[in-house]
Amino acid sequence: MIRVGIIGATGYAGGELVRLLLGHREAKICWYGSRSYIDKKYYEVYQNMFQIVDETCMDDNMEALADQVDVIFTATPQGLCASLINEEILSKTKVIDLSADFRIKEVKTYEEWYKIEHKAPQFIDEAVYGLCEINREQVKKARLVANPGCYPTCSTLAIYPVLKEGLIDPDTIIIDAKSGTSGAGRGAKLDNLFCEVNENIKAYGVGTHRHTPEIEEQLGYAAGRKIRLNFTPHLIPMNRGILITAYAALKKETTYEEVKAVYDQYYAKEKFVRVLDRDVAPQTKWVEGSNYVDVNFKIDPRTNRIIMMGAMDNLVKGAAGQAVQNMNLMFGIEESEGLCQVPMFP
Repeated sequence: MIRVGIIGATGYAGGELVRLLLGHREAKICWYGSRSYIDKKYYEVYQNMFQIVDETCMDDNMEALADQVDVIFTATPQGLCASLINEEILSKTKVIDLSADFRIKEVKTYEEWYKIEHKAPQFIDEAVYGLCEINREQVKKARLVANPGCYPTCSTLAIYPVLKEGLIDPDTIIIDAKSGTSGAGRGAKLDNLFCEVNENIKAYGVGTHRHTPEIEEQLGYAAGRKIRLNFTPHLIPMNRGILITAYAALKKETTYEEVKAVYDQYYAKEKFVRVLDRDVAPQTKWVEGSNYVDVNFKIDPRTNRIIMMGAMDNLVKGAAGQAVQNMNLMFGIEESEGLCQVPMFP
C-alpha cells in the first residue's frame, strides 16, 4: 500500500486528489495537510466527505511528513513547495508538485513570469515534467515530478503530434483557451464572485498569462527549438472544464487521413487521450469528472491552416488526475489505477 501525504488538501486540486485516492486500491491517505484548517475535521471543510473521511487536517510540515509517507503531493500556491523541499526530504520520499515551481527549466523565466524568487533552483534540472503521455519513461524513474498546468496539458496534447512531425510552422501557433472558474482556485477573489462571473465571459492575462512560458517550453521540445506563440485564456461561467482551440499554418498541403495517422501514431495506445471521429469537435461535458482528454483537428484548405482542439477537466487531467497518473508510474503500478471514472453527463 502506497502511503500518501497531501499538503494543500483543502484546495480544489487537493480535494480532487482526496476524491480520486479514496477510490485507489493501492494507496492510503495518511496526512491531510492544510495551513488554513489545522485541527479541523476534513469533512467539516468538504461536507461531501461526511462519514467518508474522519481525519483531522494537519499542518504543512514537510520534513515530518517525509518520515511517514511514500509520496507527498503539494497542491499549493507557487513558491511553497520550493521553500519546503530539500535533499533530506527527497532521500526519504517522492514528491509530486502540482504548482509551477519545477515546471520551467530556466529560473530567470520562472521568476520573471511568477514574480517570486525561486527557493530551490538546485532541483529544477532533476525534476521531471509529468506529462505522462510524452515523458512516461522519465516519470517512472523520478523522485520529483512537476505536475503540468491545466492549460499546458490540454494545449500540448492537442498540438504536440503535428508539431513533432513537422506538419505545422511553429511560428504561427495561436492558442485560444477557455476555463471554468475552479481553475482559479478556492480562495476568495472579487473577479470570481458569482455576480462577476455569471452570464459573462472575458479574456484575462492577455499576453501575460503565466502558463505561456510553460506551453512554449514544452512545444519547443517538440519543435526542436525555442518558439514564441500567442496564448489567450478566457473565463467561462462553469465549474469545471478547459477547451482549447489552436491555430497554425500547415507547411504543405496535406489530407485529413495523413494528419489523422499522425495523431493515431501518438495516441492510439493512450488510455486517456481520445482522438475523436472526423468533424467531431471536443466538448467539456464529454470529459467532466474524468481523466480523459479529447482532441481533434480540422484542416482549412482555404487558408492552409489547421485548427487543433482539446477538451478536458481542469481538476482531473489538468491537476489531480494527472498527479495520480504520475504516482502510478513512479511506483510501477497500473497507470490507470484509481482513474477509470466514466465522464459525467449531463
